Amino acid sequence: MQRIHFETEHDMFRDAFSAFLHKEVVPHQETWEEAGVVDRAVWKKAGEMGFLLPWADEEYGGTGLKDFRYEQIMCEELAKINEPGFMIPLHSALCGPYIAEYGNAEQKARLLPGIIRGETILAVAMTEPSAGSDLAGMRTTAVDQGDHYLLNGSKVFISNGLLADVVIVAAKTDPANKHAMGLFLVERGMPGFERGRNLKKLGMKSQDTAELFFNNVKVPKTNVLGDAKAGFFYLMNMLAQERLTNACGAVAGAEAALQTTIDYVKERKAFDRTVAQFQNTRFKLAEMRTQIDVAQVFVDRCVMDHNQKKLTPEVAAEAKLFTTELLGKVVDEGVQLHGGWGYMWEYPICRMYANARIQRIFAGTSEIMKEIISRGMKL
Repeated sequence: MQRIHFETEHDMFRDAFSAFLHKEVVPHQETWEEAGVVDRAVWKKAGEMGFLLPWADEEYGGTGLKDFRYEQIMCEELAKINEPGFMIPLHSALCGPYIAEYGNAEQKARLLPGIIRGETILAVAMTEPSAGSDLAGMRTTAVDQGDHYLLNGSKVFISNGLLADVVIVAAKTDPANKHAMGLFLVERGMPGFERGRNLKKLGMKSQDTAELFFNNVKVPKTNVLGDAKAGFFYLMNMLAQERLTNACGAVAGAEAALQTTIDYVKERKAFDRTVAQFQNTRFKLAEMRTQIDVAQVFVDRCVMDHNQKKLTPEVAAEAKLFTTELLGKVVDEGVQLHGGWGYMWEYPICRMYANARIQRIFAGTSEIMKEIISRGMKL
């Protein structure tokens, strides 16, 4: 199906980013997977090419491309090569905007240039061992000590947890108000800031997902984003873009899984004919083709609405819910159509299956998405 919302400059950007991935990422994927982390060098190379925070103002080293279609393209191209560890979308579309939106002039001047160059890698720490989607239930605290905050607590499932040089940490700042929290910029090397093990996961094996611990970390007030009691609002305000980013990657992942499945069934033979010649196979592929096309049109519309600041949290939740559930169905059907080989790690569909499962959980589970959507219906 032809997509009509991309223009010539977007096609040029896609070609450049795809070429970068095939030169600097694809040859190293197996090594990164075994190591459980990508090489820091690739971040700097991406920065040199202008692929990190492309929306940032030129005064900080960005290119000023304030158009979410560029973020969408990077999500799609990363999905095509099935690379879950090199999380440019997390760095550029999720973490960076917190600093740009809520940081002051000094913070932006101090941090954004290194972030754009890939010298400073970002992470955001919200999830805790006892509080996942329920941000109001977090236990990490930050106590005002005059010229600094004293940060105590722990976070878990933090993407870029080992590589990150700056972590945006959410913490409670008023015991009397469960929604009063701040966003604190915790930098590598701060005393009391420790990282746990690189968590062993079902999929996303090249992504350094870690536990983080904060034991009396002194965070200077120059490292507080905005109002130290308005962090909950800041987080809620950014979730629509986060979920749209998830949706862009999910529908692209579904497309990639469909294509690798089509390639396989056209070659694999059973009972003297290719698997693609069986009616069941053709019908399954037809269903997936239709569902992906429908999802893609919806996501593309959401991207354009987001560019015009018209995307609502409810519609963003719909996009994440539909696309991540669809991704789960497509990779599952893909494994089935591969037969026993679909269960073998050497086949792309197996890795896609493992990588896809988390999509229905992080950035808010499918159940939370349904709750958000239903609230918007004013039932």
